[in-house]
Amino acid sequence: MTGELANYREYLTQYRETLERKCAGLSPAQLATRSVPPSALSLLGMVRHMARVEHFWFERALVEVDGERIHDDGDAGFADVEPTEEAVAAAWASWREQVAVADAWLDQQTDADMGRVVTYRNGTESGPVRDILVHMVEEYARHCGHADLLRECIDGTTGE
Repeated sequence: MTGELANYREYLTQYRETLERKCAGLSPAQLATRSVPPSALSLLGMVRHMARVEHFWFERALVEVDGERIHDDGDAGFADVEPTEEAVAAAWASWREQVAVADAWLDQQTDADMGRVVTYRNGTESGPVRDILVHMVEEYARHCGHADLLRECIDGTTGE
């Protein structure tokens, strides 16, 4: 695939896979570790946060489904992470569900849709689809950098 939409999808896929790799092979306790004090960030919180980000920008803003925000804990999904197998499974299930919603929506789009203006945040903001996709890439890039530091502090693993 080539074109504007294909580029956004390639970057999103790359960063989503990076987040998964940064978390691979860690125990629930390691995933929930806040390894870079004084920050409250953890890899598990990052997964929950990115599920929340995917949910807002794709399901709510682009697909236009109303409803409660997921992981609405007052701390953008970062807080209240429990170091249990169940919490880890729930976070990944939530993230994968939101990625599937996003990908299904993206499957229906073309390059011609990138300039379409959408309204979000209860009608108070609007912008073209391309800006939202660039923002999603930006969110993942930023948080994958955080994930790299968190992982290095947990077990010394660095890189892609």
